[in-house]
Amino acid sequence: MSGQTPSTLANPVARWLERSFRWLLYAAGWWLMVIVVLTCVEILGRKLFGFSLQGVDEVGGYTLSVTASLALSWALIQRGHTRVDFLLSRFSPNAQALCNAAAVTTLALMASYAALRGVTVLAESLEFKSRSTTPLQTPLWIPQSGWLLGWMIFAATSITFAVHAWILFIRDRARLNCYYGPVTVEEEIETELGRSVVEPDPRPSVSAEQTRA
Repeated sequence: MSGQTPSTLANPVARWLERSFRWLLYAAGWWLMVIVVLTCVEILGRKLFGFSLQGVDEVGGYTLSVTASLALSWALIQRGHTRVDFLLSRFSPNAQALCNAAAVTTLALMASYAALRGVTVLAESLEFKSRSTTPLQTPLWIPQSGWLLGWMIFAATSITFAVHAWILFIRDRARLNCYYGPVTVEEEIETELGRSVVEPDPRPSVSAEQTRA
């Protein structure tokens, strides 16, 4: 599939999650198209015809927060989050595996904490029946529910990856580095060129490292 890195295609967990979340990606994309059309109507209406669609800017803000939280999971599946790796390549394969597993675990902990805090925010909005201070008077639990759903999906996705990473740390550290390490320059080039990629087999390189050691 276009836009995916070779290791994403090879990672069985990423493949399964990608199929599971694609429907959500399409739904978010279509909703963004609706917001774009409504925004264009709002701009043209104000400039040319003197009328306004009340609340488009407010709904657009809610859309941004919800889609941004949902996009976190998709970026993780596609290995799109930024990794600072200028020292990682200098480590031994075993040390790289430990760092990669720790990185996924740290992300899972952060996402889980954010989701728990989101539950608190939503609970407070429901308790106090909070509404936006806008002409729409939107009950805040409505946009906050979508926003929290995105964070909960991100937490579940990152936890799934973390569990898989530690299983690979025990069974196959080379494959762990392949699936959860930073995207290499070669992988980025192959992604941009849109080549179909066969799952890499990292085992020979590991044997070479062990031989040299």
